[in-house]
Amino acid sequence: MSRYSYGYPKYVSVAEKRAKAEKKLLQLKKKNPAISPVCVKGNKLAESWWGISWNKNLESYADYSNRIGRGRSYVRHGAVLDLKIKSGKIVSLVQGSTSRPYTIEISIQKIKTAAWENILLKCQGQIDSLHALLDGKLPKSMVDILIDKRDGIFPSPGEIKFYCSCPDSATMCKHIAATLYGVGTRLDQDPSLFFTLRGVDMKKLVSQAIQKEADQLIKKSKTKRSKRIIRNADLSSTFGIDFDTSPLPAATKPMVTSQKRSTRKPIKNSIAKPIKKAGKQDLSPYETVVRIISRRKVTPIDFKEIKKRTGLEDTLIRNSIARAKQKGAIKNKGRGLYIKQT
Repeated sequence: MSRYSYGYPKYVSVAEKRAKAEKKLLQLKKKNPAISPVCVKGNKLAESWWGISWNKNLESYADYSNRIGRGRSYVRHGAVLDLKIKSGKIVSLVQGSTSRPYTIEISIQKIKTAAWENILLKCQGQIDSLHALLDGKLPKSMVDILIDKRDGIFPSPGEIKFYCSCPDSATMCKHIAATLYGVGTRLDQDPSLFFTLRGVDMKKLVSQAIQKEADQLIKKSKTKRSKRIIRNADLSSTFGIDFDTSPLPAATKPMVTSQKRSTRKPIKNSIAKPIKKAGKQDLSPYETVVRIISRRKVTPIDFKEIKKRTGLEDTLIRNSIARAKQKGAIKNKGRGLYIKQT
């Protein structure tokens, strides 16, 4: 039966389109159980900040505003049968008027290193947790940074290239438009996919953004023993991210000593105890390392001696040194040698 009537495409109801898409999806799932369709719940294509912002960004450009709307009905009735988001690429299958779904490939340029570093710098101190970022609970100042058309994190039309296997000669066919809207819906489920797509490290943004909050926690740990948060551990356990490039070990439980005095001679521990302030609580690993290095104002100290003096694990020492250098508290005096910043 012809798809056209009197020279015009035959009308197909939404119910028929949805049924056709569902039938094809069942067939595809038998061959590929890992297929990932886009399912829109309710009337909104996206509800999260990331999904809504993705769609608004595309609709805000004149190149797209008149064409992207063609994909709304397609994504609503389940025509996007499969959608995969990878680094710099989106791949999808969209059910059209023919029995065989169309293949769509969209390439999106990754954020350039210089632009990403600029965003990180602007976002310093803007949020207080990884969850706030993923939930889109961001202050207006940070939102303005991320959605900026010139220097923000969302792609412009010039950074997007697409292909569809359909015969439509339009620059952006409805199958491509449906795929782009499908990305917004998928970001509702997993906002971290946005950072995967743009080829940047989400945790690095959070690490930079909450740096001031981390500094405040360290200050509190110096003065409030009952509310001490950092002790022989790292800030990563508090915020759920790594502040430096190397992985950090889990915090160990403090040793509980018996109230009964033992008559045995104490066994010497090969690991020295962290330095204590006179009459005050233990220092954090970061404070301990910085204090050891700060005492050597002229003669540098190496990693081996820091380990011997502090008794800290290698990873904690390396992360503390890296952080102190980033904050300008210490500097390298030679290969593997450190001295107080002057």
